[in-house]
Amino acid sequence: MYHWESESVVLFDGVCNLCNGIVNFLIDADHRKRLKFASLQSETGQQILMRFGMDTADFDTFVFYSKGHIYTRSRAALEVARELGGMWRLAYGAIIIPPLLRDGIYRLIAANRYRCFGKRDACRMPTPELKARFL
Repeated sequence: MYHWESESVVLFDGVCNLCNGIVNFLIDADHRKRLKFASLQSETGQQILMRFGMDTADFDTFVFYSKGHIYTRSRAALEVARELGGMWRLAYGAIIIPPLLRDGIYRLIAANRYRCFGKRDACRMPTPELKARFL
């Protein structure tokens, strides 16, 4: 079993084209290579969800685990931006927007992501050079 507790892990819907596009963006933007990735459907993703008492069948939620804390939806995205560092840290300033509004927009996008961006038949398989970043 992989010990993900010491990592910063982005959990994403592995069959969602939008989610996979965001993962590709994060891989390119994470110059320090601090982020690790796992689909919500994967063994590691399921372990993290169970550890924090989250629904293991709900793949509509972007999840970020870091330093013993779990973040979801818009807060997860803001924490990931902060973790990226550099100019991306400025995006964390959106934390001042009330969570009800931030998460409302998040839920609207999540509910329509397959219709707008499509869906894969199976979870993403990382390339050999990226394999070490996927759990």
